[in-house]
Amino acid sequence: MKIHTIDTGFFKLDGGAMFGVVPKSMWQKLNPPDDNNMCTWAMRCLLIESGNRLILVDNGIGNKQDDKFLSHYYLHGDATLVKSLNQLGYSPNDVTDMFLTHLHFDHCGGGVVWNMDKTGFEMMFPNATYWTNKNHWQWATQPNAREKASFLKDNLMPMQESGHLSFLDDKNIGVDGFSNLTMNGHTDAMMLPKIRYKEHTLVYCADLLPSVAHLPIPYVMGYDTRPLLTLEEKTKFLEEAFNNNYILLFEHDPLVECCTLTKTDKGIRAEKTFKLSEL
Repeated sequence: MKIHTIDTGFFKLDGGAMFGVVPKSMWQKLNPPDDNNMCTWAMRCLLIESGNRLILVDNGIGNKQDDKFLSHYYLHGDATLVKSLNQLGYSPNDVTDMFLTHLHFDHCGGGVVWNMDKTGFEMMFPNATYWTNKNHWQWATQPNAREKASFLKDNLMPMQESGHLSFLDDKNIGVDGFSNLTMNGHTDAMMLPKIRYKEHTLVYCADLLPSVAHLPIPYVMGYDTRPLLTLEEKTKFLEEAFNNNYILLFEHDPLVECCTLTKTDKGIRAEKTFKLSEL
């Protein structure tokens, strides 16, 4: 097995929304905002080579939404999903499995694209199975008012209509060393890949821990639908991760890809930060 990070560029989100009830006087030291209170975040995906399987975990925001929508998020940076795949010698046609941690637009928007004449949509990864789970699919396709703006029909329905959608409830992804943890605080039934790699256990934290700055237990995003549950999930997960020497992979941290953990008098914190390629 080989694992690579896939950079799809950066976007901006409101700092207050990203850090919830934590005062700006504290969080601005961790991710300095611009004049509009917007902070830069990565959309970092994973590519897993295992035998004849090529598994992509999440795929960024994509570019099919209109200019008004995209203007809210200030997309920037030179990296793109396709460019990052190409740099590793792959194209979208090579991806066999598209694993989606959850279906918010910044995690799944790159999986569906316009066709050549912009009359409809097609799969970015035409040879891939798109994996989610039944609970999250129902949550996303029958959204609550709070999350409705994050679950876009143009990102979701083409996966089902094209026949590429599959549910992990019914099947196993079938790759040795690849499993997932389910979390329900951020959104219902979000899946975190847990991967055995080079004698280490890696967990791709998605939006349970979007960045290394979110390791302190009270640092919970305002976007979370059940913030008190997120507190419980973070506490339990970080204890498990520390006790078992997990390496954490961050999807949204603009600088830090990975970290190990240590226990301090303030709680569990990052011990060593590094790039996945250094492992």
